[in-house]
Order: sequence, then structure tokens, then C-alpha cells
Amino acid sequence: MRLDAYLANTHPEFSRATWQKYIEAGYVSINGEKFVKTAPVSEKSKISVRIPACDKKPINLLVLYQDDNVIVINKPIGVLTHSKGALNDEFTVADFIKSRSSLQGTTLQESNRFGIVHRLDRATSGVIIGAKNEDARKVLQKQFAERKAKKTYLAIVEKAPKEPAARIDLPIARDPKQPSCFRIDPKGKSAITDYRTVRIFPDGAALLELKPLTGRTHQLRVHLAYIGSPIVGDPIYNPPFARNDPAKKGRMFLHAAELEITIPGGERKTFTADLSKDFEMEIQKRNAK
Repeated sequence: MRLDAYLANTHPEFSRATWQKYIEAGYVSINGEKFVKTAPVSEKSKISVRIPACDKKPINLLVLYQDDNVIVINKPIGVLTHSKGALNDEFTVADFIKSRSSLQGTTLQESNRFGIVHRLDRATSGVIIGAKNEDARKVLQKQFAERKAKKTYLAIVEKAPKEPAARIDLPIARDPKQPSCFRIDPKGKSAITDYRTVRIFPDGAALLELKPLTGRTHQLRVHLAYIGSPIVGDPIYNPPFARNDPAKKGRMFLHAAELEITIPGGERKTFTADLSKDFEMEIQKRNAK
């Protein structure tokens, strides 16, 4: 059996891709020597794993609610929900949940997605809920899978949609030319977003209330860009804010304002995250134009 496959089988808390990165980084040895990921191993092989401690700088996040099972946070922009890879020195929402969990320091916490049941993009602020234990994770995750968790977002878009309120029912798939991006694709996965125009600003931009019925990656961003109302500050789907234009860089004005969900124990709750000061200032600035 290959070294990476063996480690993924014996230590399933890490994916095979993660083990491959650890092997390439030199953190794994066989009988005292370092090998490539395809190296064959047997039961007699003495495999040693030495992963250096990760020196992440902790950050304090605003807690909206917590009990023994869940924690609800108002995530600021710029913070990752979870690490995208195994070797990451950036403090994430998952790390914050770990620090508040009774399982802190146990092997159950080795996953870089511990407690995560849904995610917000780095550039999106707002309410996000996490699980402090495995039972709670299953309860929450099932609701997201069955579309029983209700989410409401606010977004400032470049141009008010033609219809003041409508449903966008357009499938989404990964863009083969840009694997980290998504696009409308008839062969993609079902994606449904309800929107309502809250306010139209003097410059033609608008504040929208968004209610996604599905939870596809970049769903709101792709849907709004497709109908000609891209989110202000979107570095991917709003061309003027492309990453290669430093003069246009700034925050993306998308905020997860509300989450309605049943927490372990059966109580239905609605959690609300206030807008950040810069979001409120942007609304005031556009109102004054």
C-alpha cells in the first residue's frame, strides 16, 4: 500500500490530500528516512509523523450566543471559516470554535473543519453557527442539508434589479477555465435565491435582502452578477473590482444578517448579526449622493 493511502486509512481525521502535503513537507518518515507519497509500506514499516506546532495568532470574535452544544458568531470580513489546506498559519472560525469547545486538546479536534456546519466566504461578514460536539454537528448539519435552516443576507449591488422582488432559479457549476470560480450552467447543481429590493440609492445602486433556498458555493454572488446586479466590491464576479486592480480593492458588501435554526434540545431560534460600521457608512454615503 502507498504511504499516503496507508496514513489516510489509519488516521482518517486527515484526508489523503492532507497527508500528501505532510509527506511532501517532510513531516513523515519510514524507518527514520523520508520518502515520497507513493512509497510502499507494510505492517513491519515503522512510520513516524512529526507535525510541527502551528503558531496561529488567536483573534477574538464576537459571540452572539453559546451553550454546551453550539456557538454563534458575528464573523468579520477577512476571516476564513476554516483552513483550505493542511499547512495553514491563519486563525479561522474553526480554530475559535475549538478554543470554546469542551473537547479542546483531544484527537477529535485535529480536523481543520471542527465544528463547521456551513461556511461564509472570507469576504462575507455576519452570523455563522458552529457545533461544539459531534452530536450537535449532526443535528445542525442535517437542517442545512434538508433546507430547514433559514438564512437572510443583505447586499449592496451596483445596479437595482429590473424586478423589485423575484426568485432566481439557475443551476450553478464550477467554471472549468477557473476552478476556484463558479458560473451559471444548465448541467450544474440546483441553486435558488429569493431577493427583495430594500432600497434604491440615488446613484442607481441598491440594497437587497437575499434568502438563499440552497447553499451552493458563491451562489448569491453568481446569481446577482448574472442578472446584472453584481455585489459592490466582489473581487471575482464584479469586473471593476478584479484582483489585479489594486485601486479597486476594498470590502465586498455582503452580510449574513440572520439565521433561523433549531438548536440541539429542540428550541427554534433566530440569530441576528448587526451590520459593521463600514457597511452602514457605505449605505449612508450612497444615500447622500
